[in-house]
This record gives sequence, structure tokens and C-alpha cells, in this order.
Amino acid sequence: MPSDNSTRFGRIGIWSSALHPSDPDGAAAVSTAVAELDALGYGTVWMGGSPSLDQVVPVIDATRHITVATGILSIWEHEAPAVAERTARIQRDTAGRFVLGLGVSHGGFTPNYARPYSSMVEYLDALDAASDPVPASGRVLAALGPKMLKLSADRAAGAHPYLVTAEPTAQARATLGPDALLAPELTVVLDTDIERARTVARGMLSMYLQLPNYTNNLLRLGFTEGDFADGGSDRLLAALFALGDPETVRTRVAEYVDAGADHLALQVLTGDRAKDLPLAEWRTLAEALELKPRD
Repeated sequence: MPSDNSTRFGRIGIWSSALHPSDPDGAAAVSTAVAELDALGYGTVWMGGSPSLDQVVPVIDATRHITVATGILSIWEHEAPAVAERTARIQRDTAGRFVLGLGVSHGGFTPNYARPYSSMVEYLDALDAASDPVPASGRVLAALGPKMLKLSADRAAGAHPYLVTAEPTAQARATLGPDALLAPELTVVLDTDIERARTVARGMLSMYLQLPNYTNNLLRLGFTEGDFADGGSDRLLAALFALGDPETVRTRVAEYVDAGADHLALQVLTGDRAKDLPLAEWRTLAEALELKPRD
């Protein structure tokens, strides 16, 4: 019997920061892309890069079945009462197909960044106190450490960890308990030339290795400062990414599922900036992971 989480979010989703463009041509391309993701059988589309709720609506309008989630909306950039009002309206209009993903982002991106855990608690309090509150079942939290993971289980549907290996996924499941959603992100480079795949991965990872939230978490997992040099060591890339052919991706997905993930949010990198919406790779993964197409 499928769990509520697997029914609602599906086994596999797509994470992309290219789903909230600023120009009309880009918006049309996104609508076409997310409609195809829906038809291919993906369970959730995660709008990365801190989108606004205004940017969520076109994605929902272009799809019929797939769950749409923010991955994530920064609590520093959006006032809780306004978020609650707009979220409630979107969730009503879509029969709950929208999920509000929230996160504390990073100090380097946010001038007023302070007390991230306490600030998240206060933000959730404000969502609960709004005239049209966002229910815990309608929100997920970006979480890495045990305190935020516990908060994800207590006051949200669950957690959406980003840039994590399979090992802390098992630890996160133990912290969350059996019923909360655990939906980690996993970055994929479909390229059998491993050195070229590593180059693409390092191009993305180098930015994140400048952010203490991620590096501190990786240090807790046993990596060293040496693993962060030059865009990441080979062993760090092997732990954080799925690099190679579709069968490699299947194996890596199984590692996370075996560790306790309900859902994997796959971010596909190609190394080609003109392919922000890598439809060919999304189609390949849908077939390799045996997703069930929708009419």
C-alpha cells in the first residue's frame, strides 16, 4: 500500500532553478516543459532558487496532476501574513497540489540573516496565526541539522534537504520518524565521460562550497577542508552526485530510498547554459526510472 507521501509527492521529482524566468519567452518554455514533466509521470516539480508565489501560479496553471513545490521560498524575503494568504488561495484553487517549501537560505545571500532556527520557528508561528493559516501538511522545510529536521517533523509535512549524501538521509529518517516526508535533492550529470561529468559537477558545487551551512554539514559527515578545494574532491563528488549513465542514476536513487527517502528531487546538470530546461535528459530519466506516463 503506497504511503501518503508517495501518493502525494511521487517517488521521483525534478528540481530546477530555471522554472521562474523573468521574460515572456522563458515563461512559455517553462510552461511547455512542466506540462511534459507532468505527462512523463514525475511526482513533483520543485521550483528552486527561492521563487515568489506569483511565479508559482504559471507552473500550476500549465500542469494538471503533478505536485508543485517551492524549493525553497526564503523566509527573509517574504512576509509571513502575505505568504499565508496567497498560499491558502493557491492550495484551494489546486485541491492541495501546491506545497510551500520554506528555508532560511544563507547569511551571504541575506543581509538580515540571524538566529536561523528561532527565525524559522517565529515564521511558522506567524503562518499559524494568519487569518487563513497554512496547515503543517501544506509546508515542508529545508533542513540539514537535527534541530531543523525535528522542526520539520513537528510543524511541517517533512523535510527537503539539499546537497546531502545517502548517509545523512538515514540519520534524517531516524530524526523525522517514520511518517514525515523526507525528500532530498540529488544532482545528476548524465555523461559516461567521468572526467567531463566531474567538471560539470564542480562548476555547480564550487558555489555551494563557499556557504558554511553546507560545508559545516559535510564536515560533520567526515569530509575535510581538503575535500572542498578546487570545486570538490573526487570522493566528495561521488557522494553528492549521480555521475554517469542512467543505470548509475538508478543505483544512486536506490541508495537514498534504502536510506529512508520517500522521494528524490533530481536536479539535472548538462554543462550547457543554453539547456536550462534539459528535456532530453528528463525524458531519459523518466524511462530509466520506469515512471508511469500520464494521459
